[in-house]
Amino acid sequence: MILVVQYPMKPAFVALAVLAAACTPMDWAKKDTAAEQVQADLRECEDAAFREANAIAHPYPTMGPVILQDSSGKRFNVYPTGPFADPYGERFMRQARLARQCMSKKGYELVPAEPKKN
Repeated sequence: MILVVQYPMKPAFVALAVLAAACTPMDWAKKDTAAEQVQADLRECEDAAFREANAIAHPYPTMGPVILQDSSGKRFNVYPTGPFADPYGERFMRQARLARQCMSKKGYELVPAEPKKN
């Protein structure tokens, strides 16, 4: 898409346009698939992801940022790394990632949602 602007755009307008595009609702879609089948596959993937993400009670200990100070007393955050830090965040993020991977393997794509008709 090419955007041709004949007058200078205000930064607030550009920021609003970017935010509006970022908030577009997305749906799973696959060519020649009924909406009921999409919902059934999504439910199956979400259930499988839930089981896998929760198979281990606590795969990683809960660790937040550590607040440290440098020699001048300025505070800064250090996020833990190493074998005991969860590299992907918490289990809910892992569950969402597993569900997305499952739907992608089934041939679905995330597309902008159709506007609802009243």
